[in-house]
Amino acid sequence: MIHRIRFNLMSHVTKHLEGSQKLCNNFHQDVRHFATIQRNGLDNPNMSQAVIHSGIVYVSGQVDATASDIQGQTKNVLSKIDSLLKEAGTDKTKLLTASIWVKDIEKDFKGMNSVWSEWIDPKNKPVRATVEANMASPDILVEVQVSAAL
Repeated sequence: MIHRIRFNLMSHVTKHLEGSQKLCNNFHQDVRHFATIQRNGLDNPNMSQAVIHSGIVYVSGQVDATASDIQGQTKNVLSKIDSLLKEAGTDKTKLLTASIWVKDIEKDFKGMNSVWSEWIDPKNKPVRATVEANMASPDILVEVQVSAAL
């Protein structure tokens, strides 16, 4: 009788420990998943076009010098962002943040903002900051950087 109780108790403890071990293994796999960093668009020697970490996609500042006006450049930049988000497995409905730099805010804010307003999902707007800044090239009128959830 004592042997049977001892065996049942040992079986119960062993099953509990096995379950705890599985839980710990799953936890460590989840932690490793969130610790993974994926870098996309590595053709630029100075930066990634997008980095994915812990369920967030960070898109580098996107510019366009092919269009000559703020509206054209903004449309092209937002198109690039759409492509990078798609490649990462998300889209603009999951945007979290947006940082926008405009070369001449007094002259170009209205044109940039009208294109932005047409592009953005009105039910899923990110937090946003827009400032005037000197650009890396005189042809660049706008730069946009975003982050999004997966």
